[in-house]
Amino acid sequence: MSVFKREYLEAFLENQGQLFDRPVAETVEEADDFLVDCLAEVVDSIDEVRECLDGFGMDMSDLDDEELAEAAEVFAMPDGKFLVVEG
Repeated sequence: MSVFKREYLEAFLENQGQLFDRPVAETVEEADDFLVDCLAEVVDSIDEVRECLDGFGMDMSDLDDEELAEAAEVFAMPDGKFLVVEG
């Protein structure tokens, strides 16, 4: 049973190259397992992205919201939410 919505997993699979040099998953099942293992989170807003990254111990205070949304660890989801993955 997937923890993440299929559309999120597919978006991660398609865009995983923005954070990783080589694929970390090839199927939605592998993507789900990987994201669970690395404690990835889906959040509703860019403010929650900032809080999440802060919780990972990453200082993103010098980035504005647009720059933060373009960070390698932040994946925009089709429904407007964000998947945050600790790299």
